[in-house]
Amino acid sequence: MADEGKPLIVVAGATSKQGRSVATSLLESGRFRVRALTRAAGSAQAGKLARMGAQIVTVPPEPGRHGEFVEAFRSADGAFLMTPPVAPPSTAEFALGCRLADAAVEAGVGHLVFSTLENVRERSSGAKYAPHFTDKALIADHIRTLPVAHTFVMLSFFYTNALEYYAPRIDGDTVLMPFYLPEDFRAPFVDPLTATGPAVLEVFSDPASYVGASLPVVGDTVSPGEMVEAFSRVTGLKAEYRDACSRNGLLTYFPELGENPLLVDEILGMAEYAVEFGYFRHDRDTEWSRRIDPDALSWEQFLRRTDWRGERVSFGR
Repeated sequence: MADEGKPLIVVAGATSKQGRSVATSLLESGRFRVRALTRAAGSAQAGKLARMGAQIVTVPPEPGRHGEFVEAFRSADGAFLMTPPVAPPSTAEFALGCRLADAAVEAGVGHLVFSTLENVRERSSGAKYAPHFTDKALIADHIRTLPVAHTFVMLSFFYTNALEYYAPRIDGDTVLMPFYLPEDFRAPFVDPLTATGPAVLEVFSDPASYVGASLPVVGDTVSPGEMVEAFSRVTGLKAEYRDACSRNGLLTYFPELGENPLLVDEILGMAEYAVEFGYFRHDRDTEWSRRIDPDALSWEQFLRRTDWRGERVSFGR
C-alpha cells in the first residue's frame, strides 16, 4: 500500500539509453513508481527494470496508436517523453512526439518532461540540415501549446556515439578515432546512461521550480583532440584523431552511411551547425546539470568507468 502513495511516472522509450537512465534513477530514489513503455518487453533491459519494480507495458513507439498511448499514460502523475532515432527521409519523429504528448494530456498526466534539442533550421535561418534536432524542437513547441505543466531537458552530444556508431579503426598498434567534429573544436558531451536520470529525477522532485524550463544536460566540454589524448592516457594505447567532418572523411571511415545520402547530409549539417552556431543557444544554463549532479561523468571518467579500449560497443535495448 505504501508504494501506491508514491507518484507514478511513465517513462517512454524505457529501454533506450535515456529512458533506462530515467527509470533507474526514479526507482533507485525510492520516491516514485515507474511504468516503463517499450516495444521490447522481453529484452534484457526491460527485465532489469522489471526486477527493480517497474511496471512494463508494451507499446510500440509508432504514430497511429493513440488509444494504446492514452491507456499507457492513464493514472500517471508525470511522464518522461522521448522519440526514438529516425533517419531521413522519414519524417515520423515529429508526428510521434506530438501524439505521445497529446495522449499524455488526454490521460490526465500532470507534468511532462520531454527530451528535446535546439531548432537548427531556425537558428541557422535554414542553412543547416539537422531534422533530428529541429523536429524535437518543433515537438517542444507543440507541447508548449498544450494545457499541461512541462519541462524540457536537452542532452549534449553522446560519449556513447564514439563507441556505438562511430567506432575507431585499429591500424596495427594505433587506434584511429574518427570524429564528425574538427580536432580542436570544444563541444558539450554527456553520458546519456548516467546523466539523463539525475536531471529528470531533479525535475520530478521539485516540479514547480522547473515549469517551462529548458535544461541542458552536460558532462564535459571537450574537443575531439582532447578526447583522443585522454583515451591514450587512460588506456595506454597509441591513438590518433581522424577527420570525419567532411563528406569524404565521413564516408572513408563509415562507408555504410553512403547508402543513405540524406543521413550523411544530416550528420554533416549537425556538425556544421554546432561549429558555426554553438550546440546550445547562448542563453542556456550549461552548468545546471553539473550543479544538481556533481557526479556527472567527464569524458576521462567515462573512459575509466567503462574500461573502453576502442572496440565497437552495442548498448542494447
